[in-house]
Order: sequence, then structure tokens, then C-alpha cells
Amino acid sequence: MKIKNIIFDFGGVLMDWNPRYYFKDYFNDNEKMEYFLENITHDEWNIEQDRGRSLAEGTEIQVKKFPEWEKEIRAFYDNWTVMLKSDIPQNVEVLRKLKNTDYQLFGLTNWSEETFPYALENYDFFQIFDGKIVVSGTEKLIKPDPKIWHVLLNRYNIKAEESVFIDDNTKNIEMAQSLGFITVQVTCDTNLEQELIKLGIFSSDQ
Repeated sequence: MKIKNIIFDFGGVLMDWNPRYYFKDYFNDNEKMEYFLENITHDEWNIEQDRGRSLAEGTEIQVKKFPEWEKEIRAFYDNWTVMLKSDIPQNVEVLRKLKNTDYQLFGLTNWSEETFPYALENYDFFQIFDGKIVVSGTEKLIKPDPKIWHVLLNRYNIKAEESVFIDDNTKNIEMAQSLGFITVQVTCDTNLEQELIKLGIFSSDQ
């Protein structure tokens, strides 16, 4: 089956987001910072905002649970833009190269509907997708729920088996594979261009 579509996750693939970029200086105490991020503003809490819960509601829920951490909890989304440190240049370069090919390019991201516009406005490479981006916070669905992949497939009338899905999260990769996608998992050691060369998307001399 010929590959026609390439689908990018954003965080950890094209964007470098990490709350430690803000809280490292805030706490100046790694042990305290890690306790806070693992037990107070943990992934399970943050992901509900990516699923569509408002930042304000998510913040108030956690403040009520952990009033002694109120200042730090409120600082989380107040300083979210500091946590979005930069793009990941080597992977963005791959995306820019793909712009001049016949492949259709899509985004499928777990991201809050409230914070995603900041990324759109401040990083021009998002324009390469021509609006073909499915955002979890907008859809009220989140990876690895298979329903969010079906939103993408149905909205743009594409087939999983003709599509490469690129993500950094193991559970998302496993779900995409089960749905029939060709997958590339990105880690800190991944050369994305080389991975796409292996799939025949780029020639080695490109």
C-alpha cells in the first residue's frame, strides 16, 4: 500500500514543552519540584485540560484538593508559555522538507484548546498543515482513545494503512499500530529523517 499521508503529534515531536522549564527556577530545589510535578500537577490532571476541561476549572479542582500548594498550582497555567521552550528544530526541518512533496500532512495532538492558539500564533511551521490539525481539547477526545484517530480519518477521508503516524508516546504508537497505521516513535535519539528514508518517503540523497 502506497504511503500518502504523514501525521505528526506535536509535543515531544515538533515542540519542546516541559513544566520544568518554569518550575526549576521557581523552586530552585529539584526534589521539591519533582514532588510537586508528580503528585500535585501530575500528568493525569494536566491531561484532563487536554481533553477539554477548562484551565480555570482544572486549577480550582487542584487548589481545593491541595490548598497548601495554591500559589504553585495557579502558577502552572499562568506560566505555561515559559514551559513551551521552543520547537525541535531537526524535526521541524523534516516537516519543512515534506511541504514540497506530494504527501498530505496532518497534525493529531493532545493539547488544550485554550493554549494551542499560542503555539499557532508563535511558530510559523504550523501553517504547513493548512489547518488539517485535530486538537484533543477541541474534540473532547484524547489519545490513546481510538476515537480521536477516527475523527482524523473520517474528517479528511484518509486511510490508516496509507498513513504514517509519528508520536513520542508508546501507548499512542501501540494504539495507532492496532488501527493499521505505519508508525514512527520519536525519542531523544531518533533521527526522524532517517526513519522516513527507511519508509521510502525521502530518498537518501534528498
